[in-house]
Amino acid sequence: MDPATGRAPSARAAASRTTAARATARTTSSRTTSGRASSTVRTARAASVRSEGVPQRRAARRAPERRPADRRQRPAAAPAAAYVLPAWLGARTGSPHARQRALLIGVLTILCVFAGRLVYVQAVEGPDLAAEALQGRLVSGELMPRRGDILDAEGTVMATSVTRYDILVDQTLVPDWKRYEDGRLLGQGAEALAEVLAPILDRPVAELAADLVGDRRGKYIARGALPETWNAIKALRVPFLNAEETSERKYPNGNVAGNILGFVNSEGVGSAGVEQSQEGALKGTLGSYLLEQDPRGALIPTGEKERIEAVDGRDVELTIISDLQWKAQDAIEEARRAYGATYGNIVVTDTRTGQVLAFAETSTVDPADLGSTDPSNWGSRAISTVFEPGSTAKVITMAAALETGAWTPTSQFTVPYTYLTENGQTIRDSHVHPDQRLTLAGVFAESSNTGTVMIGEKIPVQVRYDYLSKFGFGQKTGIGLPGESAGILHPVEKWDGRTKWNVLFGQGVAVTALQSNEVFATIANGGVRNTPRIIKGYRAEDGTYEAVKPAETTRVVSEETADTVLAMMETVVSDGTGSKAAVPGYRIAGKTGTAQAPNPLTGTYDHFVASFNGVAPADDPRIAVSVALWADKLLYGGESAAPVFADVTAFALQHLGVEPSGSKATKIPTEW
Repeated sequence: MDPATGRAPSARAAASRTTAARATARTTSSRTTSGRASSTVRTARAASVRSEGVPQRRAARRAPERRPADRRQRPAAAPAAAYVLPAWLGARTGSPHARQRALLIGVLTILCVFAGRLVYVQAVEGPDLAAEALQGRLVSGELMPRRGDILDAEGTVMATSVTRYDILVDQTLVPDWKRYEDGRLLGQGAEALAEVLAPILDRPVAELAADLVGDRRGKYIARGALPETWNAIKALRVPFLNAEETSERKYPNGNVAGNILGFVNSEGVGSAGVEQSQEGALKGTLGSYLLEQDPRGALIPTGEKERIEAVDGRDVELTIISDLQWKAQDAIEEARRAYGATYGNIVVTDTRTGQVLAFAETSTVDPADLGSTDPSNWGSRAISTVFEPGSTAKVITMAAALETGAWTPTSQFTVPYTYLTENGQTIRDSHVHPDQRLTLAGVFAESSNTGTVMIGEKIPVQVRYDYLSKFGFGQKTGIGLPGESAGILHPVEKWDGRTKWNVLFGQGVAVTALQSNEVFATIANGGVRNTPRIIKGYRAEDGTYEAVKPAETTRVVSEETADTVLAMMETVVSDGTGSKAAVPGYRIAGKTGTAQAPNPLTGTYDHFVASFNGVAPADDPRIAVSVALWADKLLYGGESAAPVFADVTAFALQHLGVEPSGSKATKIPTEW
């Protein structure tokens, strides 16, 4: 119904309104979504009700009801009214270009962030990350040089090194290892690998398999393996089995010169003797390697590689003659047993050069079997144990008396058993005897303490000290072996009223066996003192040989004095206490000695040392030989040490090819 007229609207008017509603709906629908359909239906129904003139609230209540249509005339369906956006929402709509710009800015921002991060990683962090990754693939290690050999003076090998290998496994790669045979899978992991390695390493399978399990990148499964063992393992082509090359020190001559050679510790470092003193020459220079491998341990052929070869150590040639060393060791051991001695040593030197030809001791260590020898015998007591030289030091007194012109070889003395010095000191000889009419040479030949003191009265106290020092007492010889003692020679200011007399016959001072030998070598060398040495030269890997230059020499007494003392020493063997030191066919000069001494093993002062020091041949000296025996009972040098001297000296002269003496000794009167 039309509210203005109260009549129903005409069909034309209704159609006109419908057409307008549809146009409005099309315009509105472009701003709405399909989700608003239900609201559009409700809006259309409301418009239909209003067209009949019914109030809006009543029309709304009746809207759900459906009335039967007139069969004669069906009215046209009301069009769906378009949904109109609320004002507050419609105000936010705008041009799509703004949204596109915002989206573009957002995308560009994200791309810039990623690009910046990429640049940072590549340009800034890239090198560090690459380096870190490379370090994870690099494997480096040391290349061990071969330790030099130690040879005797004639080229005999006395110490050498053989190649050995310590074998390692990367446990983290073991679980993935597979064992195939003829294309068939036989096993995988630790147990399968152990079954292959056990026969090669000579280890039980179960024990070896346990060592293969774990997370260690380098686990030792064998140490000191022979080269053929490592070659067999390499043939398996297991990339995570590797080896470190090591060496094992061998001493082919057993305990011969063991006191000189020394030994190496578990790290292969010299720890005694020549092995220690010549460590710098023997050890060589370490090399190194660097290689790149993949995670499974296989070498990357095109990866990083670097190798610096090791430089092998130099061979050290000694002055020792191994055959003579063996003879001396055998002789002193036999003497120790024969005389019930605690300890003994023999030193043989070349009087012309100072080279040590033999350096023998009892209970010598075998460097390859340290456990079989008491640690106290691992070094050399011949250079570390000191003792009072006794009568052998009378050589120095006689040389000083002649060199200063105080006396001559034929000066005459009436020698008593006891002698009272000017300061009231009583001196006694080793055995009771009536007064003897002896020359200076006779005093020396009879080894008289009282006669020696009478001779020394004309030698000032300071001069006595000076000659002891000139002959090497109180200072190291310079032989270059570890553990050498300088001996004991107190300053004159510390000598008491007794010491100033005792030093004349070898008491109140202390020397090593090498220092004692040096006195006689100096006399045999015409009064010129050489520095004893045990190193003859060095030979490099390329065959280059470097001889050790002799140290500077020192003249101690004149050649005339030395020759006179040497002639006096001959009388000791021909007419005195050293007759058992004689060697058939050779002129021998020497001196016996007997003195109290500390036990060389315990240090207790309850032993005696018996010694003989001599030179051969006396007419053309080549060698100086010293023999000393320590015992807890009184032994005389002429009875125990002299025969050992004769045995070793005869062997040495023959080995060196020294011709027998061609002249007889010139006798110096010993009595008057």
